[in-house]
Amino acid sequence: MNDMTDGHTVKSFNSDMNRLHQLVLRISELARNQITDAVQCLEDEDISLAREVISKDQEINALDVKADEEVIRIIAKRQPMARDLREIMTINKIVADIERVGDLARRVARLTLHFYDGNNNPPNSHLLSDIPKIAAYADLMLEKAVRAFDELDPELALEVIKMDADLNEEFRSSLRRLSTYLMEDARSVGHVTDVVLGLRSLERIGSHAKNIARYVVFLVKGKDVRHESLEVVSAEVLDKG
Repeated sequence: MNDMTDGHTVKSFNSDMNRLHQLVLRISELARNQITDAVQCLEDEDISLAREVISKDQEINALDVKADEEVIRIIAKRQPMARDLREIMTINKIVADIERVGDLARRVARLTLHFYDGNNNPPNSHLLSDIPKIAAYADLMLEKAVRAFDELDPELALEVIKMDADLNEEFRSSLRRLSTYLMEDARSVGHVTDVVLGLRSLERIGSHAKNIARYVVFLVKGKDVRHESLEVVSAEVLDKG
């Protein structure tokens, strides 16, 4: 837990912010579990687990709504200014990105139903081989991004931002391998298309982790770096002044 609000003159405000902070950690935990389970059900051809992942997305949505309500309540009741307001608005953005992660994990889980529920011919296992690897990397990015928020660590946030380039390269490499497979067997075009959509969802999870990392830089440094280059963000984070 960060100590940004320690010493605030209104103790109840500290309590409000702590509750909001813990809500972020809870939503991120659920989202990360969704990523793991979505990939697991695909590897195990587990239709029951896939349906569970899809159903559990409602829990993340409910917490997203709860966070919105909490933000509105705090702003209306406390009328925060300056750094306090910056923290509240940053948390609101972080929660929105995590909620999208849940949606993307649900899309990956739907692949299991599409491939294995019914009389459809399942894909060759080689087509799915890159999904666990990319999912693990995207999940690592999300874990580090949320930890950077929890610890107010802009250097860890910068690490996450840098990781996005490696994730993008892995995604492009996966597309090249799928293209090669498709050239060898044009009959797999439908399955290849579905796998690409799954990989794209996982790549987008990494992008949301990168967004969260950029919000952390804003929270700590006070500079909006959402659309800045890596060089600019690095200079901002490493500036000890």
